[in-house]
Amino acid sequence: MSDAIEQVPGFLFFDHVAFSVKVGDLEPQVNAYKAMGFKELHREDVLGKDQVREVLLQVGDGPNLVQLLEPLNDESPVAKMIEKNGGRGGFAHTALRVKDIQKAFDYLKENGFKIIDPAPRKGSRGTTVFFVHPKTTETASFGYLLEVVQEGTHA
Repeated sequence: MSDAIEQVPGFLFFDHVAFSVKVGDLEPQVNAYKAMGFKELHREDVLGKDQVREVLLQVGDGPNLVQLLEPLNDESPVAKMIEKNGGRGGFAHTALRVKDIQKAFDYLKENGFKIIDPAPRKGSRGTTVFFVHPKTTETASFGYLLEVVQEGTHA
């Protein structure tokens, strides 16, 4: 059974857990994670449809990251998430790393997963990504946004 899981859709491990952060709270939160021993690996303003300032912090020496997302404007999906959450930041999504993003996209789509993006797209830090809707399939709702990530697949 592990061979089938490895082959399709090719999930490898949890890439990151993302948290929305109110405007002005990003630096204090980054500093708090650093005080716990996390290491800042990446910082980027992600434009396009995302409109967020992203900071990635590494947990120990492993591949797992914490992603903090601060909205750059009121049109950011993260700003809308914070608004729906009564003005508070909090859990935004979790992300799984895959070997082959197109293979994972096609497999999930063919198997009835509700995918938000029409195709895999450019993510931050050179990744390619797509998002799965919280109402995951016709019969199962995870209740949270899921991101699928392939490392380093675009320039």
